[in-house]
Amino acid sequence: MATFIDMHVHTRLFPGPERLSGGTYATPEELIAMLRPHGVERAVILPGVNPECSMVPQSLGEVEAIVAKYPDFFIPFMNVDPRAVRNSPDADLGHVMRYWKERGFKGIGEVCATLRFDDPLMENLFRHAEANELPLTFHIAPKLVGHYGILDDLGLPGLEGALRKFPKLTFLGHSQPFWAEISGDLTEEIRNTYPKGKVAPDGAVVRLMREHANLWGDLSPAAGSGYNAIARDPDFGYAFLEEFQDRLLFATDICDPRNPLTLISFLNDAVATGRISQPAYEKICHRNAERLLGITLA
Repeated sequence: MATFIDMHVHTRLFPGPERLSGGTYATPEELIAMLRPHGVERAVILPGVNPECSMVPQSLGEVEAIVAKYPDFFIPFMNVDPRAVRNSPDADLGHVMRYWKERGFKGIGEVCATLRFDDPLMENLFRHAEANELPLTFHIAPKLVGHYGILDDLGLPGLEGALRKFPKLTFLGHSQPFWAEISGDLTEEIRNTYPKGKVAPDGAVVRLMREHANLWGDLSPAAGSGYNAIARDPDFGYAFLEEFQDRLLFATDICDPRNPLTLISFLNDAVATGRISQPAYEKICHRNAERLLGITLA
């Protein structure tokens, strides 16, 4: 059976109120039951702390309790709102980061605060994350109102500036406005959707990954934007997986126990039919995550 590390899950001990669209987060037990039969050996919890993306913000203490209950399965990321501590670009967010890092938290995310990449508060978060050697998973918002994530424009100029300004910070890209930029013909009207059809040359994501070694790709959701980016044009997708095999990460972004896991069968079929190499498959499925997190699967 294939071996996976899932770099992007959400879970809560107490699921809380249903979303307005229905459904709740999976409990730890539901997640394990969903993932283990597919060969997922470890999963990284990304806490929801930013109010733009949370009906009830999640405490890092809850995440620590989940990991303590299932230490052989879950791995914790912390999440630090850039407005935390003093709502100041001079706030010592590193003080918070060091506390949780010493308790075994391996990174930061999913960052969903609706501020621009070059907002002084956001840059303060990046600066402290870089200094503390913590990879950072981010979501992008296309507009301020009605969305969550770091604000950026068509073509991802804000992300590009951050990649240049913080070259030692590993950014893990995620969300519709990130993965839709895999194609060079993207328009404003569809950048927060799941575009279909052939991928046009000169997409911003491809260019930025070629130019900036600190940009990695989080391939979640397993039936959403990350999966769509590589599956909408399979020949392009296989080539993309091969080219960036050292910086792509299997991830599912399960937000509800009903979420499908189509990415798993896509990757398994790709290697079984020779469309991607065995080394690329293993790196994407778990070896890159092991390297990033500093762990080794037994």
